[in-house]
Amino acid sequence: MADQNALQQAIDYVLDRVKAQDAAADVIANRSNNFSLKANQGELDEYKVTSGQVIGVRVVKDQRTATSYSESLDLASLDLMVDNALTNAQYSQQDPHQKISCIDSRLATTEPEIYQTETATVDEKIALALSLEQGVVSKPNATSAPYNGFAESDSHIILANTQGTLCNHSERSTYCYAYTLYEKDGKQAMHGGMSSGRVFNQLDPNYCINHGYEMAQALLDGAPIASKHYSVIFTLSALSSLFSAFGMCMSGQAAMKGINPWRDALDTLVANPLLTITDTAYINGGFSIKAFDSEGFATHDTLLVGDGKLRSLLHNSHTASYFGINNTANGSRSAKGGLGVSSRHTVINTGTSSEAEITAGEYLELVELQGVHSGADAVSGDFSFGASGFLCRDGKRQQAVRGITVAGNFYQMIKEIDAISNQLENDYNRSFYAPKIRFTRLNIAGK
Repeated sequence: MADQNALQQAIDYVLDRVKAQDAAADVIANRSNNFSLKANQGELDEYKVTSGQVIGVRVVKDQRTATSYSESLDLASLDLMVDNALTNAQYSQQDPHQKISCIDSRLATTEPEIYQTETATVDEKIALALSLEQGVVSKPNATSAPYNGFAESDSHIILANTQGTLCNHSERSTYCYAYTLYEKDGKQAMHGGMSSGRVFNQLDPNYCINHGYEMAQALLDGAPIASKHYSVIFTLSALSSLFSAFGMCMSGQAAMKGINPWRDALDTLVANPLLTITDTAYINGGFSIKAFDSEGFATHDTLLVGDGKLRSLLHNSHTASYFGINNTANGSRSAKGGLGVSSRHTVINTGTSSEAEITAGEYLELVELQGVHSGADAVSGDFSFGASGFLCRDGKRQQAVRGITVAGNFYQMIKEIDAISNQLENDYNRSFYAPKIRFTRLNIAGK
């Protein structure tokens, strides 16, 4: 695999080739190393070590844009990549708003937390992978750990363009997970736990084992409840999935394409005034920390929803130019793809309600959602998918609930909020941060 010097030389060569054709371009080069382990019946079922490199170019000539990429850095492959992009650009529609517009950006992600030195040995990682499965199956009625594993990766990204931009980013991450298949009296339930960190010693395999087991055990006797409207609190992972399914409403690119239902909603009330959402560039321990976006612009915080009003969408230079507004530096592009937009860390502000206040009375705690993306219409906001959880009262779980369907409209749901907790939590991916939110009423189809 190429080292950083070889990647830089390839980038310089590509940019020179593009400029010789009187075109503009930006180039993303990425090299990565990945290691993963899985266990099955006490033995390693997977021991995978991979490394790779890819370089991709986005060219703009005569207001026409195209992309191409190569996994080889030899000159013939780079020539072919550039030629393909320039040729494809000739057949694309003219677009005066898509330009290589980041000038002389020289940014590097310098936060030491995101690329720490790994000291754990391979033997320690193997022992952890085996312990995940063993820890599950050693527990009563846990018949297997059908999904389990350990993985780590490190990557380095160089972004450069014909306008003098040159940015660098390196990061390392690792995670482990274990799912418990719990069987008793002819019934089954399954649940999992996951842990992530920048280095090995930040992982918590015991949480993976115990959380998955305890939740599967608790859900085993779950049954449908009476069909009606319930007050609902989603666990953070479920809430993250739900917000992700409707993330298009925050996208300036979706607005540019005319498919964002909030396209014309700026400065209007789109949610309960209790709700404030920010796209945050840096948060301690976050997994989406990066000094620059995929165009080279410095990342920064953007208030999306403030006190229930839509304050901004996520934009790259293309969508910002189209609407004639400021770029929020949310450009997103892989070496193999075209320019899009994406969030960094989605942070929902805390409210003022205590744990006791937000869990007062009867409510439904939903811990699992099935088929979230297939059951959600991001344009209309309508959703319907399977769910599992617990019927609760005053913070205590009264009975397990399974085999139900939760349905509603996302855009209406976020207007109907009873309370927001004063404690902030983060999901396993460390990119979604939110307090507990109690939604007033959702339709539950049970029995």
